[in-house]
Amino acid sequence: MDAIVKMLEKHQPFFEKISRNIYLQAIKDGFLGCMPIVLTSSIFLLIATLPGVVGITLHQPLIDWCNKLYNFTMGVMGIMVAGTTAKNFTASMNRRMPAGKVLNDGSTMVAAQCSMLLLAVTQFTTKFDGSELSVFDCTSMGTRGLFSAYIAAFITVWVYKFCVSRDLTIKLPKEVPGAIAQNFRDIIPFGGAVIICGIIDVVVRNLMGVPFSELLIKLLSPLFTAAETYPGLILIQAATAFFWFIGVHGPSIVQPGIDPIRLANQAENLQVLLAGGHPAHSLTFNMSLVGEFGGTGATFIVPLLLILFMKSKQLKAVGKASIVPVAFAVNEPLLFGAPMILNPYMLIPFVAAGCVNVSVAKFFIDNVGMNGFSFVVPWATPAPIGIFITTNFQLIALVFVAIIILLDAIIYLPFLKAYDKLLCDQEAERAAELGLESDGAATIAASTSAPAVEQATASVEPTAAATDSKPVADQPEPAADASAKKDVDGLKVLVLCAGAGTSAMLANAIKEGAAQTGENIASSAGAYGQHTAIMDQYDVIVLAPQVRSYYNDMKADTDRLGIKLLAPRGKEYIDLTRDPAGAIKWLRENLD
Repeated sequence: MDAIVKMLEKHQPFFEKISRNIYLQAIKDGFLGCMPIVLTSSIFLLIATLPGVVGITLHQPLIDWCNKLYNFTMGVMGIMVAGTTAKNFTASMNRRMPAGKVLNDGSTMVAAQCSMLLLAVTQFTTKFDGSELSVFDCTSMGTRGLFSAYIAAFITVWVYKFCVSRDLTIKLPKEVPGAIAQNFRDIIPFGGAVIICGIIDVVVRNLMGVPFSELLIKLLSPLFTAAETYPGLILIQAATAFFWFIGVHGPSIVQPGIDPIRLANQAENLQVLLAGGHPAHSLTFNMSLVGEFGGTGATFIVPLLLILFMKSKQLKAVGKASIVPVAFAVNEPLLFGAPMILNPYMLIPFVAAGCVNVSVAKFFIDNVGMNGFSFVVPWATPAPIGIFITTNFQLIALVFVAIIILLDAIIYLPFLKAYDKLLCDQEAERAAELGLESDGAATIAASTSAPAVEQATASVEPTAAATDSKPVADQPEPAADASAKKDVDGLKVLVLCAGAGTSAMLANAIKEGAAQTGENIASSAGAYGQHTAIMDQYDVIVLAPQVRSYYNDMKADTDRLGIKLLAPRGKEYIDLTRDPAGAIKWLRENLD
């Protein structure tokens, strides 16, 4: 097992390079920027449909109003994603532009949205009340047009880069106000992007007889079909867990490529459900509630197993500290506290549990009558509740939840017991070395990390693994002297993670520590990818371990803006979230 971990460590730089790919980052961050559309539109959809499940009949005008809000949010998501993807891709491209040359992200955003419409939407005329009307086919404006959105975004930004880097722009006299001059500078690249996408649209329609968005779906349909088989679902889930295990945020690599089909399938499930049929798609957006049941690795049951069945004081403490966050799919305290990442004992269950879960889900959907997921719920919804809601409140879904909880417990328990025995032996050895009673030594051992895992992971560089973290103070920080206090007084700190869940833990600890020590420090939590518009308002940015692989890209931006960038390691980060006064001390030490 140790040999496997060493092999993974050897290839980790390659996997991190994949996670930092600017195209994958732009897709992920662009989609993340549109998540309010997904979640908000789903609320109106739930209002319109769920009362009927319990026999409540709403007034038709209210149903029509909710459906209109859904159609004009989720129904145009493809257009919005084209803009947000282009905006994030522009930010990445600007880091690679020659000095003094910058792409206008507002202009690339609008150009990408226009280009997406050309690639995905069909315009035709129809007669209504004796008059001819020009009509847009809205089918591909939503999730069905996401591939067109990505292609339009990338083409647009590359056209802008080509024109701006070669000064192919309209230049006005320096007396012209900057805002007006910028508009004229954007005319040529804007026109170029739109014309190129327009030509692609004409060529595809004349050669294939379908719009560009339909061409991609047609060409990739074998891949989508294969992805919805048992091997396909298992491969997707195994890859997500595998990347997380080696310290690279797995969903950032795996999900961007499958999000369009997951959303399209979920929308199709919804249509079938509303028509009274059986939603049969298993590869859907909220399948993550199953494969990542409690977080990547399907860790929902693990904290309870640690509390009830483990003897090691360390694992019991980790279980108590992580049981609430894991219930809401924030499992970093468990991943870095146990640790599970790059822990040889945890590789097999960490990958296998999610794979088993998605296989059982597909079996229930195909053979037992459980609905495929139709509604979208927030990612932090406790998984059992989310599964019950998004299957349209089926009782069979509760049976399914009970089964996968039992299976996950069976998968994890033997490996946890083996790891627990190792830790108990190490705690006993420490007790013997220190000449202390066993109970007292166990208490001391509970506050330290497991040496065996530290040895296995010590060679890992910029990852989120639980490695060479500095000890964090266990007692309240004594009052700082005037010079130290001045260093942090008035600071604004932004903590970033993948989904604003883990970052909120440290941001809250900093707020609490500031109150304890009397410091004037403001802290906020955010998701990486949504920070570009607000980062210049902060003095310090802290990267959570799960997004530490983006350190170099972030460093270029923070250096340009004069912002201090900090990136604590896995266990160090978790310790800081539990020690508010220590978090303030850590800020002081790292601002010297």
